[in-house]
Amino acid sequence: MLRGRGRRGAISVLVAALTGVLAVGCGRGTSGGDAAVDKKPDRYASSGQLPEHLAADGATVVVGSSKADTVVRLYEDLRCPVCRDFEEDGGAGALRKMTLHGEVRTEYTLASFLDDRLGGKGSKKAANALRAALEQGKFVEYHDLLFQEQPDEAVAGYTDAFLLRTALRVKGLRGAGFDAAVKGMKYRSFVTASEKAYEAGKAPGTPSFAVNGTLLKEDRRNLMFDPEYVPLAVGTSALPE
Repeated sequence: MLRGRGRRGAISVLVAALTGVLAVGCGRGTSGGDAAVDKKPDRYASSGQLPEHLAADGATVVVGSSKADTVVRLYEDLRCPVCRDFEEDGGAGALRKMTLHGEVRTEYTLASFLDDRLGGKGSKKAANALRAALEQGKFVEYHDLLFQEQPDEAVAGYTDAFLLRTALRVKGLRGAGFDAAVKGMKYRSFVTASEKAYEAGKAPGTPSFAVNGTLLKEDRRNLMFDPEYVPLAVGTSALPE
C-alpha cells in the first residue's frame, strides 16, 4: 500500500518508464513507431451494450451514457501504429469497461493527416467506413476490428476491398447501403469535419486524450497505455493500492 511520497514516487517511476517511448505518438512531424507495452486488455464487445451516435457538431462519434460525469475524447488516426498499440495492448480495454459501466463517456475524433504525410487515402477511407458503420450501430465493433487488422502505416491499406472484407466479420454490417457508402465515400464531409476538429483541438499527435475538455499532459497521457492506471489518468480514482 502506497502513501504520501510513496504514491508520488510510484507515479514518477511509471511515467519515467514510459516517457520517450509513448510521448510522441503519430504526428505531422514524427514517424510514429511501436510503443513498448506488455498488457493486452480484455476486449469488450459493443453491439447492444453501448449507445453510440454522431454529436451535433457532425464530427464527433459519441459512445456511452449521456449521464456519465467524465468525458474522455480520443484523437486517433486509423493509420497510426501507436493508436493501434493503445487500442490493442494499452488502456483501451480498461476505458471500454469504464464506458460500459457508465463511469465514462468516450468521444472519438478521427484524424486523417497521415494520408497527407504518407500518401494514399487509407485514413480517410477508414474514417468514412466507420461513419457508415455508425449508421447501423456498429461503430465500436468495426473500430476495434480495423485497429486489430491495421495495415502497415506506410501502406494506404484501408482500401475499399479491405474495408468491405473486414466488415464481413461484424454481424449485420454488410449490405447494399454500407457497401455503397464505402465505395462512394458517402461521408466525405464527416471525414473533413473530423480532421478539422482534430486540428482545432490542438492535440500534439495521435493518440491524444482530453478529459472533460482538457488535453492530458505527457505524464497522464502516458498512463493511458497501462490498463491499471487508466482510472488515475482520467481522474476517476486515485493510484491503485
